[in-house]
Amino acid sequence: MGDGRGGGAGRWRTAGRAPARVVVVWAVSTLTMLLLAGLLPDFQLQSTDGDSLTRTALTAAWGAGAFGLLGALVWPLAVRALLLVPALVLGLLGFFLNGSLLLVALWLIPDGRGAADPETAVVVAAVMSAVASATATALAVRDDEAYRRRLYRLTGRTRPRDPRSTPAPDAGTVFLQLDGVGYDVLRDAVADGLMPTVAGWLAAGHRLTPWRTDWSSQTGASQLGILHGSNHDVPAFRWYEKDTGRLMVSNRPASAVELQRRAVRRTGDGGLLTLDGASRGNLFSGGADQVALVLSTAARRGPRNRSRAGYFAYFSDPANAVRTAGSFAAECVREMYQSARARLRRETPRVSRGGAYPFLRAFATVVERDVVVAAVMGDMLAGRTAVYADLVAYDEVAHHSGPQGRDTDQVLRRLDRAIGLIATVAEHAPRPYRIVLLSDHGQSPGETFESAYGLTLKDLVRAGCGLPVPRRVRRTRSGSEARDAAEEALRGALHRPVDEGEEKERERELPARPSEPVVLASGNLGLISFPDVPHRMTREEIERRHPALLRTLAHHPGIGFLLVASAEHGSVVLAGDGVEIPVAELTDEGPLAVFGPGAAAAVRRTDGFPHVADVMVNSMYDPATGAVHAFEEQIGSHGGLGGAQSRAFLLSPPELSPPVAEGEELVGAERVHRVLRRWLRECAGPQVPLAPMEDSSSGAEAEQLLPVDGVVTPDKNQ
Repeated sequence: MGDGRGGGAGRWRTAGRAPARVVVVWAVSTLTMLLLAGLLPDFQLQSTDGDSLTRTALTAAWGAGAFGLLGALVWPLAVRALLLVPALVLGLLGFFLNGSLLLVALWLIPDGRGAADPETAVVVAAVMSAVASATATALAVRDDEAYRRRLYRLTGRTRPRDPRSTPAPDAGTVFLQLDGVGYDVLRDAVADGLMPTVAGWLAAGHRLTPWRTDWSSQTGASQLGILHGSNHDVPAFRWYEKDTGRLMVSNRPASAVELQRRAVRRTGDGGLLTLDGASRGNLFSGGADQVALVLSTAARRGPRNRSRAGYFAYFSDPANAVRTAGSFAAECVREMYQSARARLRRETPRVSRGGAYPFLRAFATVVERDVVVAAVMGDMLAGRTAVYADLVAYDEVAHHSGPQGRDTDQVLRRLDRAIGLIATVAEHAPRPYRIVLLSDHGQSPGETFESAYGLTLKDLVRAGCGLPVPRRVRRTRSGSEARDAAEEALRGALHRPVDEGEEKERERELPARPSEPVVLASGNLGLISFPDVPHRMTREEIERRHPALLRTLAHHPGIGFLLVASAEHGSVVLAGDGVEIPVAELTDEGPLAVFGPGAAAAVRRTDGFPHVADVMVNSMYDPATGAVHAFEEQIGSHGGLGGAQSRAFLLSPPELSPPVAEGEELVGAERVHRVLRRWLRECAGPQVPLAPMEDSSSGAEAEQLLPVDGVVTPDKNQ
């Protein structure tokens, strides 16, 4: 009886705190409205004849209450109706929608005492939403039990699991992918004090393990292998498939759907997340039932596609929308300032950062981060077994600012803050969680190929083929040398006698009207395909059609090596000084020595892909500086072999088994998948692989989630 009375009294005290917090938030909102009315000339709370202070305060209280009530009732419905609006626009619309709600609230004040210009209403609504959210969060954090209840209420749950009445649940696992953060970058960031949360984990015994990517060191290949256990036949970020005539690009929804389908068909398994999993902000679903911001499901339509639900879950709170929109604007200004500073200081290497890039950077570093982190916190509070989320902020900034520097240092600090917030929320989850950090690749610095040599890879290929090139290219040393070589090779071919049998063989192999080559770039990896030839062209076929092309490419100082099929030797690797090595005899010595251990195996594996390009081109790599030459506009790049781009990391808590045995190296995304599978079994018991399946989503479950930048007091146990 005593315990029951105590418990009842505790529940009554708890119930009494909720109305008290509402009153406090209302009072703070009222004071905020009064202060803004005094500061902003276009915002008034008095009648034209003037009112007493008491009357003005009552007017402010009425307006603040109406604004809060409208925000709670109307905002979620409005955001759900706007889900078809692009996410970039949705964040900006939050400002104007919030301002419209304030105008309605002022209109509801009796006697028409409230008025504001539309522009002023947007400012007032933004300030009031931020103040109300900060006040409510601060009040909840002051009471640990109230804080837990608030987190659970935001995910549609009631109370945390009572450990005294139920067995201890199995641990869940959260995999956080820090896109593009290489092993060396992470170590340096920890040493420089940029990532105190990660530093604390390492001091507590977490294991930091490097792993080596495949030749295609980019998110499409790595994440497909990690989530679905197979990245077979993914030769690059983008490639041309002759059998379908289709250009595959890893970050296009249609391509992502097809790549995931192929991986599921090859492995016979739905993916890493098929058992009570959630996929957030990824290219692929991993077989998860709960998806948000997942590219492979974005192309679908209908009630079973909840990929955009993450936006609704986050922006349904007007304070979240205002906070993220404000951070979005600040990030745009920050990028423009950093870009101008780089130009004024004549920093090199440097690429163009104008146009829409400031907005794209702000979306990746603010909107995507906020929504994904909030979704992960919601997944933990909902008790899901496995969560995999991708945070792309660093990768986006490093492409344009370089892998290391002040710009990326700021991004790493904010990523560490997000990781710390996730770790804090994990303390309130209904089950313990193991948080694993990993990356999909690193980034290698370097001047772009075009900046270094005055022409693009496509220009060089066209010049080597004797095709027309822009005038600026003809004036460059590389362009003129390629054209001279092509003309010389053509003259030699015209004067060389050809017997009748060879001429017939040539006519049978190649069409009379050759098409122009398709030249694609994936970081410092280039792909050349001849679409009019249905099969993979051999070296002999290419040299008969374009006698100077392979020689021009192999001898160029900006190119490390080529991979091309050969009718005589199988496939061969070509490099400068006439180096030619059959792939069957390829080792990590010779032309591949500078690219480090495992380069030969990576090239040999890619050579066996059905959709490997006619010519695979890897740029040069300088081991002294770690520099490569990207074939696209990036001074921090990845996609091929060479330096830090191939060295990713895996950071795991000591409760999990070591990724590999001591002295053994972790190689390839597919093997990382097997390690993560093992850890899931260790945390949650044996899992039964699901049969190949289409991604599905269960019934609609609104997920109201916390913002990243909310006022959160660190938990005492963190």
